[in-house]
Amino acid sequence: MTKPVPVWLDVDTGHDDAFAILLACHSPSVELLGISTVFGNAPLSHTTENTLSILSAIGCADISVYAGASTPFCRVAAAAPDIHGETGLDGTTCLPTPSSSVRTDVTAIEAAYRVLIAQPADTAWLICTGALSNAALLFSVYPDLATHLQGLSVMGGAIGGGFTDAPLGTVKGQGERFGNWTPWAEFNIYIDPESAQALFSNPVLAPKTTLIPLDLTHQFLATQEVQSNLLYGFGKFQNGQTPSLVRKLFVEILTFFAKTYANVFGLVEGPPLHDPLAVVAAFAPALLDDRSGERFAIHVVTDGEHGEEDHVRSGQSQCGRTVATKLTNGRGGIRIPRGLQEGKIWGIVDEALAKAEHACSST
Repeated sequence: MTKPVPVWLDVDTGHDDAFAILLACHSPSVELLGISTVFGNAPLSHTTENTLSILSAIGCADISVYAGASTPFCRVAAAAPDIHGETGLDGTTCLPTPSSSVRTDVTAIEAAYRVLIAQPADTAWLICTGALSNAALLFSVYPDLATHLQGLSVMGGAIGGGFTDAPLGTVKGQGERFGNWTPWAEFNIYIDPESAQALFSNPVLAPKTTLIPLDLTHQFLATQEVQSNLLYGFGKFQNGQTPSLVRKLFVEILTFFAKTYANVFGLVEGPPLHDPLAVVAAFAPALLDDRSGERFAIHVVTDGEHGEEDHVRSGQSQCGRTVATKLTNGRGGIRIPRGLQEGKIWGIVDEALAKAEHACSST
């Protein structure tokens, strides 16, 4: 049997991060080494609390959690209450009070480095599903880690320009767009573009990096059918059998997420489930299609007006945009998948829920 892939997860836990944590904890192909939190979907205090609550809900409260950056490198912190609610994880009645506490023995950066560098060379992955503030600082303080890691997986960015045929949504009064925070920019990259640019321009990291942009995640929609299948275990439950609290929790998460995506972006088929795909990239890369090894150079726009104000977000500034340039012969660049095996990935999510049920029943 192939050894599990060791991973460190860096999250701003909201609705889709919860599924990333679920996969990292309960996929037999992953060994979760620890979690760091970052501001993003909500302020750091909320994203950290949400992380601890999700771990408790899935029977994994023993996983170490460290609170990381509460602000970006040189910007004012942003949040996304219109998508994730004020707490970052609104809309569920099944979320437990955390049964563990955040670790404070060392900083999040030191904790991640110690654990990752202790793994055999070319085996471990860093997976980031929020702002890249923690990750940029990690490689700035410990540049040797870039050589040591097998991979870096990032959920972030939006390419546009027909990169895929995924529906990217519309905003009332603004029309079609490919960004989800501005017409040009995806939220995780926008809120700390300097950190993103530092990572993507690192010549050692780039060939090890997989970027999971909106162009890919919007092909992974949690439709009503998917939500029903996850609630009832894809038909495994007997008629009349009550779904477990774990399944209710994750489907309530999807239900809330579906409502906000329909209201804000007009995506009525179901919400795109972004973050778990960054975990899949580390342990099942073949489920993500990169068209015969094509690779890209990524430039993040850091100039232009930036902020949370409506006139900035709907304006012409391209700050935070991820510009992808295809490299010849796949030379030394970042992997950006264009497609995915949707059914197989939902099957993996269902298997992780089943393992979470078992973990909870065993405690």
